[in-house]
Amino acid sequence: MDNLKRKLAATVATGAILLFNATPALAGVSCTISGNGSDTDNDCDFTTSNTVNVVQNNDADVDNDVDVDANTGDNDANDNTGGDVEVNTGDVEVDVTLDTAVNTNHASVNNTGDQDFDLEISGNGTDSDNEVDVDVTNDVDIDQDNDADVDNDVDVDADTGDNEAEDNTGGSVSIDTGDIEAGDSIVINTMANANSAVVGSGDEDEEGTISAMITGNGSDSENDIDLTTLNEVDIDQENDADVDNDVDVDADTGDNEANDNTGGDVEIETGDADVNVMVDTTANFNGAEVAGGYVGDVDLVLDGNGTDSDSEIDLDLTDELDLDQDNDLDVDNEDLDVDVDTGDNEAEDNTGGDTTVETGDTSGDVEANTSGNVNVFGDVDLDFDLDLSDLTDLLEALLDLLT
Repeated sequence: MDNLKRKLAATVATGAILLFNATPALAGVSCTISGNGSDTDNDCDFTTSNTVNVVQNNDADVDNDVDVDANTGDNDANDNTGGDVEVNTGDVEVDVTLDTAVNTNHASVNNTGDQDFDLEISGNGTDSDNEVDVDVTNDVDIDQDNDADVDNDVDVDADTGDNEAEDNTGGSVSIDTGDIEAGDSIVINTMANANSAVVGSGDEDEEGTISAMITGNGSDSENDIDLTTLNEVDIDQENDADVDNDVDVDADTGDNEANDNTGGDVEIETGDADVNVMVDTTANFNGAEVAGGYVGDVDLVLDGNGTDSDSEIDLDLTDELDLDQDNDLDVDNEDLDVDVDTGDNEAEDNTGGDTTVETGDTSGDVEANTSGNVNVFGDVDLDFDLDLSDLTDLLEALLDLLT
């Protein structure tokens, strides 16, 4: 018995992973104006700006074209005289696996402005002019884009039939074809387009605190604390996936002919044909998590300042989040064609014995699963119905090779 077994596998992985977990450039601000004499002019002016700009783009164009022709049939035993004629074909086993994993972006930015501010104006003399001015800006801009175009074209022709035993004289004629096995073995897995962005540590113990005190300053003094913070997070995540799955499977143990034989029994017995096709498409996941209440405790004190003093604490704390998550998924599974045949056999015009045609069993299962277009804001967890763990493992292995 012949055994023809073909396995084909294609794996593609592309992605960008950014792990920006640096400690914030500014952990805390402390400014104290204290113990200065009368008629003095004292200023503490502090300005800082932290900007993180992340751009991650992936564009994947994958064409998988597989053509498998496995044939133990198409045999002829004709015009023989004086003995038995037997055609016995081997089995055919076909395995085709296409794994495509493309386009993953991950950015983790721990630069969120959860600083501590300790600002104090105290104990300054008469007619002094004291000012603390702090301006802090933190800007995180993450842009993640994926574009995947995947074409899977699989053509499998497995044949143990199409045999002839005709015009034989003087003995029995037998055609016995082998089985065709492609069960659970024509598998197309496509995983494409995942964006993950995490901004901030999410640790409440790391929330910033504000302490602003104007106390014990002399008469006619002018005392101002002005604190302005602006935390901006802009996340733009886009996925576009176009997946075309075209599968054509023709499994045939039939189409055998045993005609016009004389002198013995005629028997055609075909093998079984079992074909299972699994097509899984998983595409387009966006996950964004923005963690951290930037300010925890706020302690403001205006106390014990002299006659006719002018004291003011001005806080302007602004947090802005702009999140845009878009998915566009086009999956075409219309061309899944499976033809499983053990019939179409002929045993005609035979003389001299019994004629038997016995066909094998057929099994043809096609399953197509599509999951996609998931947007999550909050706790980012890849353990959804959309499981991209295999894709993540592939990308980590790729990075290991590159480093």
